Amino acid sequence: MSESTSSTTTSGPDSKPPSQMRSLRLFYSDPECTKGQVVIASRESQYKILHFHTRGLDKLAEIFKDWNLFAQDQSKESRPYKQFLIVRPQLTDDQCHPEEGVYSMVDDEMWKRHMIVDGQIEEDYQLRKHIFFGGLEPGLRHEAWPFLLHYYPYDSTFDEREHIRNDRYIEYQNIRKQRESMNDEEQEQFWRRIQSTVEKDVIRTDRSHSYFKGEDNPNIEVLQNILLNYAVANPQLGYTQGMSDLLAPVLAEIQNEADAYWCFVGLMQRTLFVSSPKDNDMDKQLNYLKELLLMMQSDFYYHLNRLGEDAMELLWILLCFKREFPEVDALRIWEACWSHYQTDYFHLFICVAIVSIYGDDVIDQGLPSDEILLHFSSLAMHMNGDLVLRKARGLLHDFRQIPKIPCTLHGLCSLCGPGMWDSGHVPIVECAGNHVDGICPYHSNPTSTHVLHSMPGQ
Repeated sequence: MSESTSSTTTSGPDSKPPSQMRSLRLFYSDPECTKGQVVIASRESQYKILHFHTRGLDKLAEIFKDWNLFAQDQSKESRPYKQFLIVRPQLTDDQCHPEEGVYSMVDDEMWKRHMIVDGQIEEDYQLRKHIFFGGLEPGLRHEAWPFLLHYYPYDSTFDEREHIRNDRYIEYQNIRKQRESMNDEEQEQFWRRIQSTVEKDVIRTDRSHSYFKGEDNPNIEVLQNILLNYAVANPQLGYTQGMSDLLAPVLAEIQNEADAYWCFVGLMQRTLFVSSPKDNDMDKQLNYLKELLLMMQSDFYYHLNRLGEDAMELLWILLCFKREFPEVDALRIWEACWSHYQTDYFHLFICVAIVSIYGDDVIDQGLPSDEILLHFSSLAMHMNGDLVLRKARGLLHDFRQIPKIPCTLHGLCSLCGPGMWDSGHVPIVECAGNHVDGICPYHSNPTSTHVLHSMPGQ
């Protein structure tokens, strides 16, 4: 067992009697309910977190259950005592996608079955479906990620991919030369705006990973070069903190500077869940997330809505998942998103799944914005990634079965091509009304008409 302490106040943590305790929560991180966290919060918003890495949390839970003080508050007409809550990582079969467990992990044999003689990927939709449900064998990532990240087209041949690599290598070297040919004034401005931040970030990015650990590791310089070159080639995006966290796993798997750069370009520009906050697409995604929460987690939505717009934006801390889950889980979540199976916005269903499993405490205690952030931060690296993935796939299935969806969610399924409505069920799209400009995003008519239409099959 280990412990950590966090606080939203300036005073240090101290022991509190039960009457001064705001909440005590048990978050299990394994299906057997033996490992996880005990989170104790005082009324002054001081948190003590006890981590159970092996066993024992189940025994502690039994003690707390037998402790009547936490089971019932006699002063409130025997109403259940809200201070004590156990969050168990469990899903019932009806909460999961009906195809859960049907598809196995994509291994080398399956990968080769989908690649014909000249190197083209045959039936990429079925391959992506396997990745979505079963994941990808880690040893295949260096070969499969360039396809998932739009570096190589699925229908490209071996020869065509070699031409792509050569052309992109030359293009990458030209970007590098552009950066290195800056005059003194340009270099000074670039260092202040970009390079100084990149240099600080890369030296603390994934240093426990075997590919980046150790002093004077040349891979750290490669990581830095890619980020600097990306900022030069994409001046509107530049560099924002967190990009190094996204690039590091890609570089560690691809292990080639130019190839990793172009995979990173695909990750940043064509994989929606890591869109920069500077992108116009961000507001659209946030609106999708709001509508999904309203439809699937309405209590949580209304709580955030009461807190104001800033509270809703806190959910963006969950949208890259690298800092919320151990790497093995985070990469599986990434691959499920990159598979673009049935929606380009699976990351939003992941976010709703996290809220569904771990968000009850926010509502029960009526947490304000800063403590919502602290609540989810305290769960980082202790959430069950497999459970969240299965829940998200179940939520996507539930969404597909809804007879009528608001026009505000119509675009959630319009980019991924074949597959979203391939079950034969085509939902009715209904105008939600109250559009800022008075124009429905799905219907060409003004919102006052509230016209219903069926979504065309894809």
